[in-house]
Amino acid sequence: MRTFTTLDDVAAAAGSEIGTSEWLAVDQARIDAFADATLDHQWIHVDADAAGAGPFGTTIAHGFLTLSLLPHFASQVFSLETPGARLNYGLEKVRFPSPVPVDSRLRSHVRFGEVRDLPAGKQLIVEHTVEIEGQDKPACVAQHVVLLLA
Repeated sequence: MRTFTTLDDVAAAAGSEIGTSEWLAVDQARIDAFADATLDHQWIHVDADAAGAGPFGTTIAHGFLTLSLLPHFASQVFSLETPGARLNYGLEKVRFPSPVPVDSRLRSHVRFGEVRDLPAGKQLIVEHTVEIEGQDKPACVAQHVVLLLA
């Protein structure tokens, strides 16, 4: 776990690998809970029989479920203890190169991308590559934009 206490520390880490999270299991209960929370009950996520006969042979996690795990993964890799507020500003590029079959395990490789100066602080791009255990292609590649206000 890396801890950043100043905006200069964050800026100095731009372009560097920060670390890799622990593995997290994505079981059917997690997929069903996400479907309930988002009202997205598409059969490929929640109907094991229909999904079993579908293109992946099983249910798969929602892409947005994978995306929603980024804060959890980040919290295992680094801590921003900089002065001032830290705000989720949004996302830049997000892609889902590979589906996540039920009972897969995921982890994220975290890298700090560009750090931009702002009048009120810094804008940090946190780059995530979410790996599926045993697969070559990642589940998700995303650039998370975080505002660090002074």
